[in-house]
Amino acid sequence: MSKLWGGRFTEGPDEFFKVFNDSFRFDKALLDYDIQGSIAYAHALKKAGVLNELEESSLLDGLNKLKEKLSDTPDFFFSEISKYEDVHEFVESFLFSTVGDVAKKLHTGRSRNDQVATDLRLYVRNGLEVVHGKVRDLQKTILHRAHREQHVVMPGFTHLQKAQAITWSHFLMSYFEMLERDATRIADCRARLNVLPLGSGALAGNNYNIDRDSIAAELGFSEVSKNSLDATCDRDFVIESLSCMSIIMSHLSRLAEDLIIYCSSEYSFISMSDQVATGSSLMPQKKNPDALELIRGKTGRVYGSLMGILTVVKGLPSSYNKDLQEDKEGLFDSFDTLFGSLTVMETVVSTLTVNEDAMRQSCKKGFLNATELADYLVARGTPFRESHHIVGQIVQAAQKAEVGIEDLPLDVMRQFSQSIDEDVYGYLSIESMINGKKTVGSTSQVQVAAAIEDRMKTFSVEQSWR
Repeated sequence: MSKLWGGRFTEGPDEFFKVFNDSFRFDKALLDYDIQGSIAYAHALKKAGVLNELEESSLLDGLNKLKEKLSDTPDFFFSEISKYEDVHEFVESFLFSTVGDVAKKLHTGRSRNDQVATDLRLYVRNGLEVVHGKVRDLQKTILHRAHREQHVVMPGFTHLQKAQAITWSHFLMSYFEMLERDATRIADCRARLNVLPLGSGALAGNNYNIDRDSIAAELGFSEVSKNSLDATCDRDFVIESLSCMSIIMSHLSRLAEDLIIYCSSEYSFISMSDQVATGSSLMPQKKNPDALELIRGKTGRVYGSLMGILTVVKGLPSSYNKDLQEDKEGLFDSFDTLFGSLTVMETVVSTLTVNEDAMRQSCKKGFLNATELADYLVARGTPFRESHHIVGQIVQAAQKAEVGIEDLPLDVMRQFSQSIDEDVYGYLSIESMINGKKTVGSTSQVQVAAAIEDRMKTFSVEQSWR
């Protein structure tokens, strides 16, 4: 079967340009979706009177044979990739070789412009559904650990400096909340992209009274596009999907960075499982957090894909332009990268070991209870700004004595404020630091337990988790 567009040409393309122009080597990822769209379009052509019942049946038989072939031997066409310009040409060629001349009728009123826009939306919709599920799986794993290890305390940091005591569960749940926003963004993006472009033709519409609503229903789209010119060149859904994926990767990268720091020998708060760590080819003692470093590194790939498509579309004139062929490789790679990163991060989180003692001991260094002492003074009538200054002086005294605030004698602390009494030591313990927090969303064990319980209800977590 000849090229889909070769009628007005008298000679073939330059061989190098052919390779440069062809996209089948990567848009083969759309094969299943191209078949789905073609089956729905065959139904619509029959309904519009373009195909008779026998022709429709023949086309559907050919398309289903291709579907079965792909299921049984998914790589059967790999050796022939160089023969075809794109996925659409391959499908039509297979049909022609299987059912004959009736294959030439399938493209009636259809353009590769609205065809690929439909295929790509189907691909992205499915990809987002998988991403959404994987985000939820990671959230459940985080929730499981947070519920099980609520008693574990650790330092909280700002500027990578110890700041205040928190619970390990509070730390974990902070990432749960980031992922919750990711999950809702993905759902919103999926809803927005679920619009059918098929029936828009190349740019101006379809002459054959195609029932677009029927096609939309068959393919699971919630509505049809309202403007054919826009529908064929709209790649907002690609940009938005890559944006959502980039934000997810940023959260995974931040979690990776935290865990890399916490498993370092300087902290030893956690240990990585052997399942997700590697060693050194030279230094036998090394155990490297390569899984986390790869996630952190791969984040840049997804960012690059987002920047790439933004750059592609920034100056395009209306309707379809071949530049839009550049919408796929980065998108496909980003989905693969995100799938892998979410899967590996779930393994990391579920298998890491928490060093409770190291975390608790670290809470005793760095004057994490300084703010509690300031609040103690406020409760006794000292304005906070004055309390802040007083506690700063007490910290200096503790530093000189090389002890914690809680280890300073009462008479030393009273040199800075007569409002300090014996009961102050009860306010300076780790448990007091944590449980003194009253507000919803804080690190107190009561608030963290309530947050976990609320999310467990949302996720219908099994009783075995409790």
